[in-house]
Amino acid sequence: MMRPLEGLTVLDFSTLLPGPMATLLLAEAGAEVIKVERPGRGEEMRGYDPKWGRDSVNFALLNRGKKSLALDLKDPADRARLEPLLARADVLVEQFRPGVMARLGLGYDDVAKANPRIVYCAITGYGQTGPKRDVAGHDLNYIGDAGLLALSTGPSDRPVLPPALIADIAAGAYPAVMNILLALAERARSGRGRCLDIAMHDNVFPFMYWALGNGLAAGQWPGNGSDLVTGGTPRYRLYPTADGRLVAAAPIEQKFWEEFCEVIGLAPELRDDARDPAATGRR
Repeated sequence: MMRPLEGLTVLDFSTLLPGPMATLLLAEAGAEVIKVERPGRGEEMRGYDPKWGRDSVNFALLNRGKKSLALDLKDPADRARLEPLLARADVLVEQFRPGVMARLGLGYDDVAKANPRIVYCAITGYGQTGPKRDVAGHDLNYIGDAGLLALSTGPSDRPVLPPALIADIAAGAYPAVMNILLALAERARSGRGRCLDIAMHDNVFPFMYWALGNGLAAGQWPGNGSDLVTGGTPRYRLYPTADGRLVAAAPIEQKFWEEFCEVIGLAPELRDDARDPAATGRR
């Protein structure tokens, strides 16, 4: 098994999903991940249902392969235990609101004085600067605020809840890992670490690249069902079947569209979907 991060140490101060998933990926690549938790009940997710033994199954999934260390970050004795770890850590991941770690004396500037090689990754909803830096939120808030929900509408033309935590995972955990790896590669050349500002709200925008491009070209935000990936063409759509199920059909390319039309027996006069997409889609 390839373990390219073997020998690296990661201090994980994060909770719930974005940070823990990021450090899980680092652990699976061979890094030693030390999860710092509150004394007593530990991280909040431990208490969630359903349980897997003593802790929640989600906590077990996201934190497998990690070490755990209970520390009160305001206690002098516990801080003395933390200092040697900060001095030798390669990566630090935190998920507090902006300014919290600095008030604890654990901000990037504080840590980098003792360990200038550290890659310090801060994951927040809206980033370390800007008018919303102190606004709390969860995945739904970030994708709604960014505009992604407006592109995920059902038949009633109202936004629907996505079945996955897009901002937490794809706009939080994954960008964190990618930028940590880039910073480690840079450190191998320069000998110095850096501070990474991962803003989940901002990282939602790449998922709307097509809508932003269409909006720029057409001068307006795409409406419900008006674009290729939102049902604006019969070549990319869900179709009900006679037995009450659904077929996910995506024959976008002409070759596959023609084969699809043959299989379903679509009348030749309806196969030119560019003329009347609605009529083609109803058949």
